[in-house]
Amino acid sequence: MQISDLPYRDPGVPDARSGPRFLWWLGRGQLGGQLKSLCWGLLHFSGVAGLPYAVGMGVGAVVDRDSTRLLLVGGLLALLGVAISVGDAMLHRTAVTNWITAAARVQQLLARKTAELGSALTRRVAAGEVVAVSTADVEKIGWFVEAISRFLAALFSVVLICVGLLFYAPDLGVVVAVGVPLVALAALPLLPRATQRADVQRDKAGKATELASDTVAGLRVLRGIGGEELFLGRYREASQQVREASVRSARMWALISAIQVLLPGVLMITVVWYGAALVADGRIAVAELVAAFSAVATMLYPLRHFEEIAMAYSFSRPSATRAARVLSLTRTEDGERPAAAVAAKAPAPGGDLYDPETGLLAAAGRFTAVVCGDPDVAGRLAERLGGHPTDTAADGPSVLLGGVALDELELDTARTLVLVQDKDPVLLSGTLHDLFAVPSSGAVESGAALAAAQCADVLDALLQSAPDGVDDPMDARITERGRSLSGGQRQRLALARSLATDPEVLVLDEPTSAVDSHTEARIADGIAVLRAGRTTVVLASSPLLLDRADRVVLVHGGTVAAAGTHRELLHREPLYRAVVTRETEDEQELARVELPQLEALTEIEESA
Repeated sequence: MQISDLPYRDPGVPDARSGPRFLWWLGRGQLGGQLKSLCWGLLHFSGVAGLPYAVGMGVGAVVDRDSTRLLLVGGLLALLGVAISVGDAMLHRTAVTNWITAAARVQQLLARKTAELGSALTRRVAAGEVVAVSTADVEKIGWFVEAISRFLAALFSVVLICVGLLFYAPDLGVVVAVGVPLVALAALPLLPRATQRADVQRDKAGKATELASDTVAGLRVLRGIGGEELFLGRYREASQQVREASVRSARMWALISAIQVLLPGVLMITVVWYGAALVADGRIAVAELVAAFSAVATMLYPLRHFEEIAMAYSFSRPSATRAARVLSLTRTEDGERPAAAVAAKAPAPGGDLYDPETGLLAAAGRFTAVVCGDPDVAGRLAERLGGHPTDTAADGPSVLLGGVALDELELDTARTLVLVQDKDPVLLSGTLHDLFAVPSSGAVESGAALAAAQCADVLDALLQSAPDGVDDPMDARITERGRSLSGGQRQRLALARSLATDPEVLVLDEPTSAVDSHTEARIADGIAVLRAGRTTVVLASSPLLLDRADRVVLVHGGTVAAAGTHRELLHREPLYRAVVTRETEDEQELARVELPQLEALTEIEESA
């Protein structure tokens, strides 16, 4: 896999049972890249491992005044230098490729899981945690994946140096062979505590990120109620906790680094002291002492990769655990409902949308409005109609489209057939062209959708705030989450985007809750005209929308309580009238008394 080949066509099915298993799965998925990196690492570290012996041979040639051997040693040093340089450059290249491809795979998996879960994701995991997993955690996971091959190559060079010394200078080789494992493993007892402190630091950083995200999202409201100082104090406290946790974690890693510097230094002093005594006794030559000293000094470089792999694993393991927790989420709390052995075929166009749980039927090609007294019930119903099973109804019957259960269809097919716009849609940053670059039937132009959603003033506002030279409002940029726009403007742009996709079934949850009544009336007419002949379900309680619907359904107590036109239900259903007109109990009682009298007077006037 090359960077130019990204993204993956299929990132695969991850092993998300635990963080270590997820890391192992990632590593197995990049065996080719790991082998390339390992081969270049072996070339690089073999050159590093050969330097001490070349230096020892050179010193021996100088002592023996052998110019021919000295010339050969010079050529060997040049060859080793080329191996070190080329190996290092290619090792860095392949290692970074492994890092980026691993990070890209994790990000694709997270994006796929986000699209699969939809709004259920933020009910299970905080938004700040999702952001942290998809940014900082992804980098740490990639770091460990790319560090594996460099560590294995460094381990090979350490073993090669130790074995070489055993043959080249056995007396000193034994000391080095015993000392190097002690140096490499000395910091091992400290790793659990370092990992624990890193976990604490990461958890506190995630909470601070979540708090900052929530504060920024609600900044306008905070300013309205004067709560900036309160949230600023909370964030200041959270950031100080992150700082303290980071300092504690850094102290532990500083101690590990100090051990990695101190113990090799002690080993080097021991080798020099013992080697000098051996030279004085005539048991080894000066060249052998120089080679042994150079070998120990050279091993400091590969030994640093032992510390790096320990750090990389300590930081990536909790990150991988959090990523695996997100990737293991399913569309229901108890896991996916049993899927059919073979995905069902997509229903023929023109089928009715039916919810067996509530008894709601949205006739094909009609504009159906649904009234629920509880907004939360309406939100859950909208999710069900889109084939997104809710946590409270995980075992309930699936919604049927044309007689075919939505949860038996391929997820992409179900999402194409039924589009749900919730009451708080999100606008991503970019131009309006980017906003409308969504899968669609192509039958509805963006201009027609914008007109139906009454977005003329939104286009003017975007054009006025655009830099000089931008004449087309479709080239104007929207800021992050559309924060430069009002709530009503964001809502209308989101509605226009949904209308432009032109799905077979469009489900809208309170699409006009943030606009004035005059605009709402025009939007109701626009939806009815643009969606003529297409199935549209609107969950709302606004009389302006309800009066424009072909059929209105009242859902109460989890089931359909009444159905008819808006005017019919107003006259015959007190509960419907109470929800739509916000009548109090006294007003309902008065209406029950006066309504028959009004109807009698109306009949007298009509007969006269």
